[in-house]
Amino acid sequence: MSFSDFITDQGKKINKSYYITLIQVCRIDGKIDPLEMDMLHREGRKFGLTDPEIDKLISSESINEYHTPYSLDEKFEQLYNVAVMILADNVVTEGEKKAIKRIATEGGFSDAAIESLRDILLEGIKNNESEEVLLARFKKELFKK
Repeated sequence: MSFSDFITDQGKKINKSYYITLIQVCRIDGKIDPLEMDMLHREGRKFGLTDPEIDKLISSESINEYHTPYSLDEKFEQLYNVAVMILADNVVTEGEKKAIKRIATEGGFSDAAIESLRDILLEGIKNNESEEVLLARFKKELFKK
């Protein structure tokens, strides 16, 4: 199995590290619940992975390998790419919302900022807005508080 780059239907390249990060974030609390497992399998299949390949990736990734990006721009980029993966099927499950929240929480965002961030990302990506536009909107929202 080769993991070069993933390409979404919006044409945005998503590096394998974002899928691996999604796995790692789902393991933050030491377990992957059934909703998260379903989401990981659904997202992995979008990139042509088989269920056994996904299971192998899940079992081989360690929570200790997760590294939160440092800058706001890098944190936003990571969340943007995860949201693009989640929206590839135009359905957002509770497990997927939980994964976004976990990544944002690990990134140091407050609960209020996470809610705003999730809304900006999901709505903006659905409306085909660029990452740069969404980041500017989030910064404006974040710093007005």
